[in-house]
Amino acid sequence: MSHYNFKKITPVPTAKDFVDIILSKTQRKTPTVIHKNFKISRIRRFYMTKVKFTQQNFHDRLTTILSEFPKLEDLHPFYADLLNTLYNKDHYKLSLGQINMARHLVDKVASDYTKLLKYGDSLYRCKQLKRSALGRMATIMKKQAPPLKYLEDVRQHISRLPSIDPNTRTLLVCGCPNAGKSSFMNLVTRADVEVQPYAFTTKSLYVGHTDYEYLRWQVIDTPGVLDRPFDQMNTIELQAITALAHIRAAVIFFLDISETCGLPMTQQLKIYESIKPLFSNKPLIVACNKVDVTTLEELEQNFPEKRALVGQLERDGVPVMQMSTLTQQGVMEIKKEACDRLLAMRVDAKMRTKKADSILNRVHVAMPAPRDQKERTPFIPESVLKAKEKREAEANAEAGTEEELMEVTKKKLEKDIEEELQDDYSLDLNKNKNLENDEWKYDKIPQFWEGYNVADFVDPDILKKLEELEAEEEEREASGFYKYDIQEEDEAMKEIHRLAQQIREKKIINAINAKIDKPQGKAVMPRATKKRERERSVSRLRSEFEDLGVDMSDVQGCHFTRTRSTSRARPPIKRARMDSEGRVRSSSKTPRDQSGVRDVKMAKKLKKIGKKAQNAMNKDGRKGEGDRHVYDLKPKHLFSGKRGLGSSNRR
Repeated sequence: MSHYNFKKITPVPTAKDFVDIILSKTQRKTPTVIHKNFKISRIRRFYMTKVKFTQQNFHDRLTTILSEFPKLEDLHPFYADLLNTLYNKDHYKLSLGQINMARHLVDKVASDYTKLLKYGDSLYRCKQLKRSALGRMATIMKKQAPPLKYLEDVRQHISRLPSIDPNTRTLLVCGCPNAGKSSFMNLVTRADVEVQPYAFTTKSLYVGHTDYEYLRWQVIDTPGVLDRPFDQMNTIELQAITALAHIRAAVIFFLDISETCGLPMTQQLKIYESIKPLFSNKPLIVACNKVDVTTLEELEQNFPEKRALVGQLERDGVPVMQMSTLTQQGVMEIKKEACDRLLAMRVDAKMRTKKADSILNRVHVAMPAPRDQKERTPFIPESVLKAKEKREAEANAEAGTEEELMEVTKKKLEKDIEEELQDDYSLDLNKNKNLENDEWKYDKIPQFWEGYNVADFVDPDILKKLEELEAEEEEREASGFYKYDIQEEDEAMKEIHRLAQQIREKKIINAINAKIDKPQGKAVMPRATKKRERERSVSRLRSEFEDLGVDMSDVQGCHFTRTRSTSRARPPIKRARMDSEGRVRSSSKTPRDQSGVRDVKMAKKLKKIGKKAQNAMNKDGRKGEGDRHVYDLKPKHLFSGKRGLGSSNRR
């Protein structure tokens, strides 16, 4: 905000909450214990403190409300008129006036009852005066319920108002409802204004910001305006009128030449004429929107009388430009034109001020004086001229004829192809790749595969090496390198397969028999103490395999019975490291009781002295850091003298 930050206004509580907050604070922050035996001066001071504290809290709270809410006289005229339009300045001033009056009444009540409390002659009378004072203050605040509610509503609303700076570079968008103002706002700024195909979608002012010529520009979207007098306009329309009247900005008036907004051209131009006085001394541009439906040329052919109405604006010196927020045709041109006109006007206004004169007086532009009558034209080297001609020829060759340019502009976009094909459309991102060979467009060679760059594995001589390898293979085949007796190998393989099949069948039969012999539903009995015959042995294994037809004559050296030794005599896996003298590193070289002692006799003596020194500490061994020593369990000043009937004479 230029003057006020409306978002920092303190929330206004309701009347009931106001009273509860203040009385609770009085109870918490002031003394609460009083006795009838106290001196009357102390009792008076006790209750006067409560009354003054309550009055001060009421006063501070009300002063905060009055100081934080803006005064219309101190605001910029734009904000003053906007607040008047939105909230009615009479109601606003009346509410603040009632709050101010309530503050004076609370101060008066506190002053009166403080004077009465000075003459209170008992605790009961002082207490009743205090109750009466706080009650009257609370009653005054309860009567302020409507103003407090109104001010809280105003605070919530103005905190949501856009931050409009009336003095900065501003583009103001106005026109009839549903003419495309919000769509233009969304295109040129980072704002997100709701756009709907019906009138009065925009009901308040919206602010966005855009950049042009390395400067920040403020763009204001206003609600639509209808053709009627100012005194008959509603609050929504009056916001646009307020912005037009008080903000020095470049005005862009939107004209819907397709008449899809619901208003004919004649009525739109009547709106223009009705608010035309507000455009004085401001750059003005008329934007003919929705040329994607109807252009000015088509309008001249089909409806010449409507085109004549637009021509009247051009004859008045108002620039008329065409645009379409749907296709974005002409949007940036209108923004550029409006910014340039406003910038020129602001520079011209600054140049007319006294400050500009003082700056120009400090600037000196040196102009060389002619020393003779000779004309000295600028010299351009011939090589530079030739290079320029060459560049122009290349540019003309690339541009081609005008027909080729038209074909380029008429080229179908991906969006148009999608609209034509509908569900049959599929996005092809490879078709427009500019490669040396068009067949390479759809190659599916990844750049990286399993974390490795594919280019690192590409061998440019791979085809040559392949030809050499094929020639070598042909030579080997010709020399009979791969010839062998297939018949003998087949017979040996058949015998191996037959034996393997017998072994598989035997294993399956053994598994089935074991499952049948296993007792079902019975607990497994522990192994008997008597040594049983071994069920598995090397001889049995050898005989079974010989029955199956396996030759076991060459397995005499096989260690079928070798198991891992579990003997404790096996050396440990890790030994303690020893030093050069044979000691383990972790053990001390000298016993602790002999370290630093010259002989054994001295060591014994030291041990005896240490034990004796520990005796004193052993006596208090049960005490800790938190233990305290009570030197006198029954001190005389607490346990002597008379203590009856209110007497405390102990001497």
